[in-house]
Amino acid sequence: MEAGIHQKLKFLYLAQIFERETDEEHTLTIYDLLERLEALGIKASRKTLLEDIHLLSDFGMDIIPISCGKKLGYYLGSRSFELPEIKLLADAVSSARFITEKKSRQLLSKLEGLTSVHRGREINRRVYVANRIKSENELIYINIDLIQQAIDRKKQITFRYFDRTVGMKKKYRSGGRSCSPFALAWNDGSYYLVGKQKKYTTLSNFRIDRMENVEILSETSEPVPEGFDLAEYTATTFSMFSGEQRNVTLCLDNSLVNVAADRFGTDVILIPCGEDKFTMNVKVVAAPAFYGWLFQFGDKAEIISPESVRNEFLEMMDNIRGKYIKE
Repeated sequence: MEAGIHQKLKFLYLAQIFERETDEEHTLTIYDLLERLEALGIKASRKTLLEDIHLLSDFGMDIIPISCGKKLGYYLGSRSFELPEIKLLADAVSSARFITEKKSRQLLSKLEGLTSVHRGREINRRVYVANRIKSENELIYINIDLIQQAIDRKKQITFRYFDRTVGMKKKYRSGGRSCSPFALAWNDGSYYLVGKQKKYTTLSNFRIDRMENVEILSETSEPVPEGFDLAEYTATTFSMFSGEQRNVTLCLDNSLVNVAADRFGTDVILIPCGEDKFTMNVKVVAAPAFYGWLFQFGDKAEIISPESVRNEFLEMMDNIRGKYIKE
């Protein structure tokens, strides 16, 4: 009876062998395949195995024969995920701060399973997880699932939110937080919840790895603001600082065109201003993160308007100057 069951599983085992053991540089001959099936308690002949390979090909597996001396070798060509795609996903997992080191290793192990064992070792060798800045909140995956459920069901959520003290201990903000969740956004290696709190007129952003005790409430969420675009929102919200968006006109040196495109997108309108400068009108949250981003360009960047934003930037620079120059 047991042998009969193994025989019925022959196609599944054969497909698994091709997926896990073969690629362009690692082929298996008919005799190699017979040997591996026999080790699994499955008997087959050369003729029936060739028929099985043809059936798997007809089913959709890209099994490619290639000459190996006087014999034919076989390997699985295309897969659901090609190696460059898997490497891209592996790099994203290893660099994402909101994914803990433990979970990163688990996900990388699963990604390795999407290709052959030989290619999987290549991925494992080139991806580094240790000593990266990673979240310690193992509940983040449960939080993400609960938040996504609340978004889909249009329900409010409640949670506790904490900051870090100088001693790197958790310090919870007074009272619980509740909000209408609108979207999840990945920004600068961290994962954020974008939502609306009742007491504020603007949107709020919360780092998901600093959220605990997330619960879905029975109350219906406030409607998503008309015209809300997550991509536009994250582009204009520097380091995910919450606040009111304001229309700002900037004058930048022509050498910063790529910077402008990377930050605000290629559809932003650039207006030439003299031979070596251009102006652009953008919506930004005029907060310290925006001013810090602008300051790195020195005299190659200037806020033209509004005057209130120019004054805020000047005040920030004066405050910094006061730390270094004692009059």
